[in-house]
Amino acid sequence: MSELKKSIGPWSMIALGAAGVIGSSWLYLGSVFFTNFGAGGTILGMALGTLLAFSVAKAYSELASRFPRAGGEIVYAYVAGGRALSFTVGWLLIGAYGGMVAFYVTAAGRLLTTMWPSLEAMPLYSIGGETIYAPVLAIGIGLTLLVLAMNWYGISIGAMVQLVLFIVMLILAVVVSAVGFGAGNIDNVLPAFDPDLNAIASPPLTVIAFLLPAFAFLAGFGVVAVLAEEANAPAKLLGKIVGWSVLLAGGFYVVVLTATAFVIPWRETAGLKNGTIEAFEVAGFPTIALLAFIIGVLGIITTFIAVFAASSRLMLALARVKLLPPFFGKVHEQTGVPRNALLFTTAIGLGLGWLGPGALTWLLNVGGVYIGVVWAITVWCFYRVRKTHRDVEAPYRVRFVWVPAFGALAGLAVVLGGLVPGLPLSLAWPYEYVILILWTLLGLALYWLSPRTGTREEHLNSLLGDNTAH
Repeated sequence: MSELKKSIGPWSMIALGAAGVIGSSWLYLGSVFFTNFGAGGTILGMALGTLLAFSVAKAYSELASRFPRAGGEIVYAYVAGGRALSFTVGWLLIGAYGGMVAFYVTAAGRLLTTMWPSLEAMPLYSIGGETIYAPVLAIGIGLTLLVLAMNWYGISIGAMVQLVLFIVMLILAVVVSAVGFGAGNIDNVLPAFDPDLNAIASPPLTVIAFLLPAFAFLAGFGVVAVLAEEANAPAKLLGKIVGWSVLLAGGFYVVVLTATAFVIPWRETAGLKNGTIEAFEVAGFPTIALLAFIIGVLGIITTFIAVFAASSRLMLALARVKLLPPFFGKVHEQTGVPRNALLFTTAIGLGLGWLGPGALTWLLNVGGVYIGVVWAITVWCFYRVRKTHRDVEAPYRVRFVWVPAFGALAGLAVVLGGLVPGLPLSLAWPYEYVILILWTLLGLALYWLSPRTGTREEHLNSLLGDNTAH
């Protein structure tokens, strides 16, 4: 059986988890958030969302410490529920992560246009209301190939780059926040809600409504579980890293968004176009605005690195149990890297990236539903494994067993928020519902066509390796 090399240190794993969560769109979407939810709804909703996501992460923490193997949720689902459940989880995650990879192909160049509008030259075509420009697409293709190169000779290179970029992001965030709090005033924040401006009049409901976008911005912590096989860290520490990643990312969001509300009146920010970036510029701090912009650029790169690596490991895990062709399960002997899966991930990014952010936003929104389903299934797996493995002590054990149940409710809220028509964050008709249906049908077809070879015991041995207590 081909094994991956343990080449990711604890600090790099924290960076992959936390910086893999922190993207860029939240920086310039601050204006939209303040308009729809107010400063109070945005900040308190993000804080509450972080706590709920952390409760999901507690289930991941114990499971990752029990089964530190590539594929994360795929492994847990196979152990707890079997072949069909494992494929369901894997297929949903590939859909979610694949959509992210494709989105970031053009997101980087698009973000750069906010500072350098001249990049919007040589228009190629328009899809989903967005014009795709040649320079923007070229930047995305170059970034994709660069991330592939980082992973080609071993994930340790990408992991080290991730750690360095995450440290830079933290330093810049401290500077931006210090200026926001130091130059701003609490009077700019209060009152934190405005029924006349916000989409929802009731402050408590506004906070609850923001949970859905909050979950979307916190969804990437599962990368730690997916890459667990390559973690050069004790299993107990690995379990802790999952939770730390959520708290670091959520705290990062809350602090910077609060500083944004401090620096100028939040209602003024609501009337701007580019959220945090523009708020500091209006406040008279163009250098700080540039630093916020750099955080956004680095956020795209770090998320891209994490999701790119995780996507290939998901394919590897499914191939190990014959749910994808063996092609995806081959690991390069010298580098310990699933190169075929990396190439296919690159093909997904470049193949769909040309659609541009307008159309790819549909994939991201549907991906939020996929993630919600996976959260709920993983929490169920946590309770199931607790029952079936009661005689095997987990290296990291959740003290309060009821906590992950709140995470399951959070996952179901994401699903209902996307599927039920008429809610503020319902999927866009008809495109996003069509994507959801087509991806489901394609998954059913692939599952039906997949060979029924090997026994459950053989598949578990392939998935778990030396973790034979299954």
